[in-house]
Amino acid sequence: MTVVVRVLDGAQTALLEEKLKTVFAEAFAEPPYGEGPPDVERAFRRFRSQVRRRGFRAAIAFESETVVGMAYGYPLAANTGWWDTLTEPAPEELRREDGKRTFGLFELAVRPAWRRRGVATELHRVLVDGLENQRMMLNSRPEATAAQAAYRAWGYRRVGAAIPWDGAAEHDVLVLEL
Repeated sequence: MTVVVRVLDGAQTALLEEKLKTVFAEAFAEPPYGEGPPDVERAFRRFRSQVRRRGFRAAIAFESETVVGMAYGYPLAANTGWWDTLTEPAPEELRREDGKRTFGLFELAVRPAWRRRGVATELHRVLVDGLENQRMMLNSRPEATAAQAAYRAWGYRRVGAAIPWDGAAEHDVLVLEL
């Protein structure tokens, strides 16, 4: 079967919460993440507010009616705290936000059975197409070597490291100029 990627807004994406939980649970259960049910619940508490943010956009991969991958985010607000999670101070020019400059990519995940088929690349391409932001930013675990290789191939550069929430592992902060 063919995988089809659709762009959805927040309300449309919210309707897929249970299917997206399955994607998240499968994608992040394995190393280096080792995330379980409490992590899925934490992520989807955030998800419920994320889908209501101005400019929320998702790219969802379907094979028939099965959701096999997801990528979503929204533009960072002028008063975002995201840059405050960096472990080293960042230059003001990097930190400057105006609500339009940076699109924050909060999740990108593909279920293991659909990996190595170009699904993540297509999710990313579809999500980026049509964005009016100047750049995209994401956090990625440095030991997630496959994800890191994909991000480098797509043109991301590392701008620092962050601890995105209390108790989180250190993540690389990556930026892609659009």
